[in-house]
Amino acid sequence: MVAVTGAAEGIGRLLVERLVTAVGSGAVSEIVAIGGSEDEAASAPVGATWCTADVRDPQLAACLPGVDVLVHADDDRTLQTPPKQRRADNVRAAQTVLTSAAAQRVPRVVLLTSTMVHGADPDNPVPMPEDSEVRTETGPGLVGDWVEIEDLACRARRSHPGLSVTVVRPAPLVGPGLDTALTRHFAAPRLLTVRGREQRWQFCHVDDLAAALEHVAVQGGEGKGGALAVGCDGALEQAEVERIAGMRRFDVPANLVFGATQRLHSAGITPASAAELKFLVYPCVVDCATLRENGWRPAYDNAGALQALLDARSGKSALVGRNVGRKEVTVTAASAAGAAAAAIGTAAAVRRLRKRRGN
Repeated sequence: MVAVTGAAEGIGRLLVERLVTAVGSGAVSEIVAIGGSEDEAASAPVGATWCTADVRDPQLAACLPGVDVLVHADDDRTLQTPPKQRRADNVRAAQTVLTSAAAQRVPRVVLLTSTMVHGADPDNPVPMPEDSEVRTETGPGLVGDWVEIEDLACRARRSHPGLSVTVVRPAPLVGPGLDTALTRHFAAPRLLTVRGREQRWQFCHVDDLAAALEHVAVQGGEGKGGALAVGCDGALEQAEVERIAGMRRFDVPANLVFGATQRLHSAGITPASAAELKFLVYPCVVDCATLRENGWRPAYDNAGALQALLDARSGKSALVGRNVGRKEVTVTAASAAGAAAAAIGTAAAVRRLRKRRGN
C-alpha cells in the first residue's frame, strides 16, 4: 500500500494518477491519497482511497495503518508565501510525516528536496556525483528549507532504525502552473549572466519527477546515503539555452549582480536573495546515477524541458524576479538602462516596483 500527501494537486496528484495505473497492473495493492480538506476529496483521482489530514498535525498517523510506503509531496515551493511561514510549514510537515510514519511502523518514507542542496558554484564539476556533499547553508530561502528537511531525514534514520528514509532531489522543476525564480528568470527581457562565467543548465519536468517517485515507491532504490537525484541527462550550454529561448544574455560583473540583488532582496523588492540567484548563473548539474542504473529514464531531455518552461511562461513577464505587466517591461527595457534593470534592477526599476507596491 502506498500513501501520498498533497494528493489533490501538483506532484502529489500526478503521482497518484500514475499509481492508480500501477494498481490496475497489480504492482500496487492500494493507494491512500492524503489531502487537507474534504472539498479536495471530490476531485481526487478515481481509484485511490481518500484520507483528510493536515500534514502538520499528528492526526496524520490515522491515515497510515497498513501503509508500506509514504511519499510526502505536500510541500510549499512557492515564492508567494513569506519565507518564515514557508520554512515553519515545510519543516513541521516533514517532522510530522516522519514521526507519524514511525508511530505506525511504516517501513519506508520518501521526502522531496532538490539538487540545489549541493550548492551552485562556478567551479562545480559538470555533472557532480549524486552523493556530493550537502553544502548549502540554511539561509532564509527555499534551499534552506530543503537543507533542514534533509537534516530531519538523517536524524530520523538514527532515531527510528526500522524506518527507511529516501530523499529524492529533483533538478529545478519545469512544467504547467509553476511560478519560481527559474520561470521568472526566463520571463525577463534578457538572461542574466555573470561576466567571464558560463552557466550549464539541467532541468526536471514535473511528469518525470512523478514517474521517478512512482519508480522509487514501487521498485525501491535509495541511492548512496539514502538520497537520489532526478533530472534530465546531461546539461545545456548557455549558448544553446539562448538559442532555444530566443533570448540574448546580459553580462554583469559578479560583485555588481550579487550586491545589487542582495540590496533589492533586503528592501523587499525581489523575492530571491543573492544566494538563490547563484543557481541561475552558476552550474548545479547532478548525475542521476541511481535511477539510471535501476533502468529508469526521463521522458524529457533538457531541450524539451526548457521548451516546456518557455511554453508555460508564454505571455508572462518578470523584472528583478517579480511578476509584472507587459507594459512595464516594455517601458523599462526600452532604454539603455533597461537591460540592466531587467537583469539586476536599476534605480528606475526599483522606483517603479516600489510605486507598484505602494498602490
